[in-house]
Amino acid sequence: MTNSNKNIVKLNEHHNSFKTDKMKVPATFLMSENLFPKKDTFQQIENIACNDCLFHSIAALPDVMSKPGRKNASGTTIVSKNHLLPQVNDSDPNCGMRVVKTNLTEDNISEQDLDKLFKKLVYKVPTKALVGTKVPYHVIVDLCRGGTQALIDHLDIKTKNELENSQGKGNYFGKIISKQDLFDAVPQLYLHFAQFRLGLIGAAGNHFMDLMKVTEIVEPEISKKFGIKKGQYLFMVHTGSGILGQYTMYTYTAKKREHLSQSIMVNLGQATFKTTKKDVYKTIKKAIEKHMNGDDSLLKYDANGDDGKLYMTARNAASNFGTANRATIIHNISETIKEVLGRDPEMDLLYDLPHISIEKENHFDEDVWVHRNNTSRAYGPAKMQNHPIFKDTGEPVFIPSSMSTEAYIGVGTDTNTDSFFSAPHGTGKGVKTSEKNVPKNREELMKKMKNKGVKLYNAQSSKTIEQDSSQYKDVSSVIKGVEDNGIAKIIAKMKPISVIMY
Repeated sequence: MTNSNKNIVKLNEHHNSFKTDKMKVPATFLMSENLFPKKDTFQQIENIACNDCLFHSIAALPDVMSKPGRKNASGTTIVSKNHLLPQVNDSDPNCGMRVVKTNLTEDNISEQDLDKLFKKLVYKVPTKALVGTKVPYHVIVDLCRGGTQALIDHLDIKTKNELENSQGKGNYFGKIISKQDLFDAVPQLYLHFAQFRLGLIGAAGNHFMDLMKVTEIVEPEISKKFGIKKGQYLFMVHTGSGILGQYTMYTYTAKKREHLSQSIMVNLGQATFKTTKKDVYKTIKKAIEKHMNGDDSLLKYDANGDDGKLYMTARNAASNFGTANRATIIHNISETIKEVLGRDPEMDLLYDLPHISIEKENHFDEDVWVHRNNTSRAYGPAKMQNHPIFKDTGEPVFIPSSMSTEAYIGVGTDTNTDSFFSAPHGTGKGVKTSEKNVPKNREELMKKMKNKGVKLYNAQSSKTIEQDSSQYKDVSSVIKGVEDNGIAKIIAKMKPISVIMY
């Protein structure tokens, strides 16, 4: 790659254009220069932009960063008019976040009660476990083909606005597909595994369940419409579609298996795959093998072809599981609060959104396929006219940073065209540490968290220390760019109080 600095045009403090001679489309970096990622991230974006199938531009949000073993950088939105591009997204469809309101406040629940609750939640909402909330096979099949309603019926979930305030209303098909359509796209072995995998946060490094306290109301009118008040406790959950999503996507993309267990399970799934679309799957498998063995171009499926339709069926089914997983976690938290504290927290979903997604949308007067790789959709009011509240406010956006720094609730705006109406899902790892206090071990990390007034639970992984605030970009700088670029308008700030993380 040629020197990246020579190929960057600064349009304003938080808006930069990156383009080399090799790139077919430019990349828009929606951040200040001090938030730029490492050179290898620019290299990844240049490599992606060399492909002829991209539309208009690439959007890089403030949390943009490269990840090991990925072809595309995290924190990007990639758009194509006629193709689906499995390699530009992480292999966890509908990895995402939800924020849920409660009737708990700093005035009606004690620190001792919260500690008692979270010591129980470590077991009720596990991070790494073989078995989570077990459900019958038919429930998994029904939720994958028709959304969260199947799980609501089975578990008797009482979370208010569970469907209304989930993106896609908890069903990315928008209808109930047939069992045969599901079985043609997803190996049934993976669906059997999924019976045991709901309600898990997961062992991914930055997946979490946080109890947040609202510390500041920035936009009182919108906050009132959302039912958010200062001093109120909210639950924020970040997790995805687990092994169902990962194994399913490994069936459709050219990516090296990260673990031996993945290789074994994916091979078993493919060996027992009883799809009636054998010819289509054979073509897909041949294309994957080609890209696994020397073809460095992007793997592409025809968005209007049989390969693309099969891929999107598999992806939407896994995405339905991702929303259902977060719904299960909140249900289990609610039941645990009733058990431990003897009170109903009256869980009320503010919003559930994915930040790994592929959706067909209209941008610049064209119908295109938008691939968000760790970016969230952030529609303004004009694009949310079918929602009773968000048509006036814009779509909710959640921007946390580390496990001990402020998090933000915002809403999308109508002016965010340069990012295809996308927002960052966090702040991203920095090129260098952002603080002087960098913990060297678990004991120093726990001490730092305590000094910040945050209680960290579980945290058994040696990688937990990598989630310390010193490893992340400065959140205030990120938010400044978010607001200046019209990506989102901040309506409230939250502070983490209790955190469960692997």
